[in-house]
Amino acid sequence: MDLPLTGEPLALDLINTMGGSPEGPVDHLATIEGLRKWLGTQSHRLPQPAAPLTEADLAAVLELREVVTTVIDQARRGLEPPGHALLALSEADRLASPYRTLGWEDGRVVVGAERQGDYCSTLLALLAGATIDLLAGPIGTVRDCEGPGCCMLFLPAHPRRRWCSPELCGNRVRVARYYRRHKP
Repeated sequence: MDLPLTGEPLALDLINTMGGSPEGPVDHLATIEGLRKWLGTQSHRLPQPAAPLTEADLAAVLELREVVTTVIDQARRGLEPPGHALLALSEADRLASPYRTLGWEDGRVVVGAERQGDYCSTLLALLAGATIDLLAGPIGTVRDCEGPGCCMLFLPAHPRRRWCSPELCGNRVRVARYYRRHKP
């Protein structure tokens, strides 16, 4: 099973792990191995597990994904998300306390940010924080892919963007349009 496209804001990448295929819905996080693979694709944004992931880790991420999906879906439509979902998101953000780090690079002080806690708590806090940042920022511009049968969400870098990926969904639409025009 191929992993979903990545590169959108982290909250959307998390939601997009629940995708579709010609055979029907696909949950890319249905197994610990799926979670491990997805975390690998996010290694530039998320810490990687030092120890093997557990069923409890997977369950916690799936529960947070459900909350994130609900809150993002409601907020992007201008509707108030359920209070319990907002509370769950806030609680996840508090699981690992943030702190700043200092370093020296290229002749100047560089300020970084870290989270303190066990791996699962840190992961959940980072995912919740990314969701909160999206909600406080460009939530109104999040779009659904217009590709047939696609359920991916994306944040368009260009106002004319219509597909999650021009190479996948965009190409499918163009090929279908070509065949309709050239059908005997």
